[in-house]
Amino acid sequence: MRILGLRHVATLCIVAASVATPTMAETINVSATTPDANEKLQEALILAKPGDVVQLGAGVWNLADGLSLDVPNVTIRGAGAGEGGSILDFSAQQGAGEGLLVTSDDVFLTDFAVLNTKGDGIKSKGADRIVYHKLRVEWTAGPKQTNGAYGIYPVESRDVLIDSVFVRGASDAGIYVGQSRNIVVRESIAQENVAGIEIENSYDADVHDNVATKNTGGILVFDLPSLPMQGGHNVRVFENVVKDNSTPNFAPKGNIVASVPTGTGVLIMANRNVEIFDNIFDQNGTANVMIVGYRYEHKDPQYQPLPKAIVVRDNQHGKAGYAPGFPGGDRMAAAMGGSIPPILWDGSGDAIVTDKVGVLSLNLPDVRTPQTEAKPAPADLSKGTPPAPLPTIKLPAAMEAKVK
Repeated sequence: MRILGLRHVATLCIVAASVATPTMAETINVSATTPDANEKLQEALILAKPGDVVQLGAGVWNLADGLSLDVPNVTIRGAGAGEGGSILDFSAQQGAGEGLLVTSDDVFLTDFAVLNTKGDGIKSKGADRIVYHKLRVEWTAGPKQTNGAYGIYPVESRDVLIDSVFVRGASDAGIYVGQSRNIVVRESIAQENVAGIEIENSYDADVHDNVATKNTGGILVFDLPSLPMQGGHNVRVFENVVKDNSTPNFAPKGNIVASVPTGTGVLIMANRNVEIFDNIFDQNGTANVMIVGYRYEHKDPQYQPLPKAIVVRDNQHGKAGYAPGFPGGDRMAAAMGGSIPPILWDGSGDAIVTDKVGVLSLNLPDVRTPQTEAKPAPADLSKGTPPAPLPTIKLPAAMEAKVK
């Protein structure tokens, strides 16, 4: 990435080192209409001090290089994420990296848009107590395999809040949180992505009051092998609207989400202690809820591939199962009068389902058994004692205060 103004930065560092008294936090205003606006924006992110606000004026930045922030306790605030707001347009981006990379703690990102990045939209790595708020990340040409993989993409972090964002067109996941803990994703819209919202290899997450629509799969809760943080657990998915997830899968081949069937509402794979409740499901052609084990080759001896202690309760189910998007699904639907039940279980691990709808089991308890050996039959998963309810995720008060 090309960064200008380094001589100026070095001069400021020398001056700062010679001053004994601390400087006051300030607002750094950046305008899209000033000469060298692109360079001025990156320079502002370099010069910012803890407590500063980088204020983006209304307008469009036509950016050729990605941006980065590694200063803690900085706010990047725009003039809105819609038309007429602060728009960071990466249509002319030269590299394949993210639009904005954050690697520092206590950062607040709010009220701006990131468009058409070659790689991920906004990524944060090792950034604790980060807040994504009122943001838009979009690939404006709609679903395409060449779009960036992730829209909102925090990884390896503790205390993550994603609130009131809109993501469209990601070729992997619109909103993705990976290898993190203590997570809240709420009041957001994920549309026309491969996966709308994905929680992967993470602990303690609440995903609620979101709309996941027109994706390939609406909400995914995965645990994958060969990653530093494993054993994903304690995830609640509740009070979401998950409907019409009908976009054909456009993920690049080889990606794990390339296997997600079109028409999937919520998909839980190899995770444990997951609650799916009080959601509204409708028009998901494969299934409203799928519960499966990890059925791919791996060389991780510590990996646990089965779903465990999954609870599905108190959801509203509209039409589902009328166009199963997995091999042999059409024959299953035909044999069952035109559709399969709204909840699909591969037969591995364990789950409790008390929703008053049908459950179809593929009767494949061993994840090493090929899916071609499936013996589909109705299953009753309403028996057994459910585990204790999971607790509500609590974030630090300072994070919540930023979005009020």
